[in-house]
Amino acid sequence: MDLYKLNNTKLEEVKNIPFKLEKDIQYLVEGNIQVLFGLEFVKTEFQLNGLRIDTLGFDQQSKSFVIIEYKKNKSYSVIDQGYSYLSLLLNNKADFILEYLERTNKTLRKDDVDWSQSRVIFISPQFTTYQKQSIEFKDLPFELWEIKKYSNDTIVLNQHKSTSQESVKTISSNDDRAEQVSKEIVVYTEEDHLKKGSPEIQELAISLRDRILELDNIEMIPVKFYIGFKLQKRVITDFEVQRTKLKLRINLKKGQLDDPKKIFRDVSNIGTFGVGDYEAVVTPDSDLDYLMSLIKQSYNFHNSQ
Repeated sequence: MDLYKLNNTKLEEVKNIPFKLEKDIQYLVEGNIQVLFGLEFVKTEFQLNGLRIDTLGFDQQSKSFVIIEYKKNKSYSVIDQGYSYLSLLLNNKADFILEYLERTNKTLRKDDVDWSQSRVIFISPQFTTYQKQSIEFKDLPFELWEIKKYSNDTIVLNQHKSTSQESVKTISSNDDRAEQVSKEIVVYTEEDHLKKGSPEIQELAISLRDRILELDNIEMIPVKFYIGFKLQKRVITDFEVQRTKLKLRINLKKGQLDDPKKIFRDVSNIGTFGVGDYEAVVTPDSDLDYLMSLIKQSYNFHNSQ
């Protein structure tokens, strides 16, 4: 990607400055892990059973562990390495829980963790075509992020996203690690959620989805219990697809939502599978224009943070 700085009417090229060491990338990410990925930092250089994890993080939203690896070497296999780390995690859950407790001084029980949402993030200045093609499946719990540093102290982080609709489960494998990971870890898709609803509710969900995605810089993230819509690192709203309705949540604290029609109820003392303190039932008769005006309140609030 070419990057330029506008100086009056002249464009000046901002040059890419290569990272000297893999450690430089690691220090940068670990010091800004919340800003970059919305994760809680747990441990650097976590060693267990002969394997070393560069960075161990925890996703408070999905209640799952996230393993981060940094690579400047283009010859490694992200598939082999990813399955090795996830197999290590699934076979040593108590060790990961203990590490979290010791490093954060917070309470976390084994049953509090959603192990099915575990994932591995690979970060590198550049991935090869082979490495990118190797994760061209819709349900692999691996992410590839390319990181660049520029001469004006700008950092650019871009995720390579698969466009394939093929499942990795359709590919035969003799790798026991892959088989174990595939059984325990699930990467959810929009289709997984939509099929829970009637045809009428599916149509409603798609219509609401399209309206939300019209907002600038919004990314859709299907997870275990809902389809979320993220602005930068914050989910601003989500909905849960049920047979005859949607459950829509807005990520604002109690007292922050201006809802003249009183459609949303306060769930701050109840809790939900989604985000925020407000939840509403949405049916085909609901006023989507009004709902969008409320969702935009969350969008504007988080966009200003």
